[in-house]
Amino acid sequence: MKAIGFKTSLPIDEADSFIEFEKEIPTAKGKDILVKVEAISVNPVDYKIRKSSLKDKQQDTPKVIGWDAVGTVEATGNEVTLFKKGDRVFYAGDLTRDGSNQEYQLVDERIVGLAPKNISMEQAAAMPLTSLTAWEMFFDHLQLSKEKDAGKSILIIGGAGGVGSVAIQLAKKLLGLNVIATASRAVTMEWCKKMGADHVVNHNNLIGEIKNIGFEQVDYIVDFVDLNQYWEPIVDLIKPQGKVGCISDPTEPVKLNQLKRKSVSFYWELMFTRSMYQTEDMIEQHNILNNIAQLLDDGILQPTLHTTLEGLTAENMKEAHRLLESGKTVGKVVVKF
Repeated sequence: MKAIGFKTSLPIDEADSFIEFEKEIPTAKGKDILVKVEAISVNPVDYKIRKSSLKDKQQDTPKVIGWDAVGTVEATGNEVTLFKKGDRVFYAGDLTRDGSNQEYQLVDERIVGLAPKNISMEQAAAMPLTSLTAWEMFFDHLQLSKEKDAGKSILIIGGAGGVGSVAIQLAKKLLGLNVIATASRAVTMEWCKKMGADHVVNHNNLIGEIKNIGFEQVDYIVDFVDLNQYWEPIVDLIKPQGKVGCISDPTEPVKLNQLKRKSVSFYWELMFTRSMYQTEDMIEQHNILNNIAQLLDDGILQPTLHTTLEGLTAENMKEAHRLLESGKTVGKVVVKF
C-alpha cells in the first residue's frame, strides 16, 4: 500500500519533509479494525510532531503520522464487537501508533465511530479530532450542562480554528451559552458568526474588546491557541468561581496561583489521553463520535471543512502542513484520497 511519511524532522519546504513509499498492509488482531482510508484531515498536532519527533534523528523506515480519518472497515480482529466489514467509520486515532496518512490503517475499535451518512466523506474526515477535543473539554472536564449553564457566558479563544469551530456550535446549540469567540480578520470573524457565535472580538485587545460588548467578566474561558499569550487577560476576565480550560502547549511556566483568589478551576484537555493510557473509559470516544455523527446527520452541527486537496501525495501533505503552519487557516483542511 501507499503511505506518506518522513525519516527526519525537516522544514516543510525541504524536498524530503514528506516522502511517498510502499509498505505492507497490516493484519487486524484483537480489538483492531483495518480501515481503508478515504480521506484525512490535518491538525496542528500533525505539524508539531513532524517538526519535533525526529529532530536531529534519522530513521530507516519513514514515520507515518495523521490523526483524523474516514474510511471503510476491510477486516476485523478476533475481539472486535462494534464493527463489521463494510462499515463506514471515522476516528482521530492514537498518538502512539502509525497514523492515517496511508491507504490502510489499524485502529482500536473503542476509539472509532460510525461515520455520519448525510455529509460527504471529506466533511466527515474534518470532524473527529476537533469534535472529541471540544466535547471532552465541555462535558468531561468543565462538566457543563444546558440545565445549569444555559445563558451563562463563555469566551472561546481561537474561534475560527478547527476545535474552536466545533466548540462554538456545541456551546451554543447543546448548552445554550452566550458565546464570545476571538478572531482578528474579516474572514475569520465571519466564520465564527457562521458557526453561531453571539459575539466576535479581536484577540489583539481582548480585555478592552470584552468590556466594549458589555461583559466585565465571563463564566468560562477555553484557550485553543496559546495559554502564555492570553494568560493575563484570562486571569482578569474569568469570574470568581469560574472555570478555565486549555489545549495549547505553554512554552513558559503558567502562574496558576493567580487563579486562587477567585477560586477558579483549571482543566487540561488532551484528546489522546484515553488511547495513550488505555483508560477504563476508552470506549467513551466511540460513544462521543457516534453522538457527533448523529448531530451532523440531524443538521444540528455543521461540518467545519474549508479546504480540500485531492490525492494522497507528498505534495498535498506538504501543502496541508504549509497552510496549518501559516496560522491563518479557517476551519479544517482535508486531503481526499
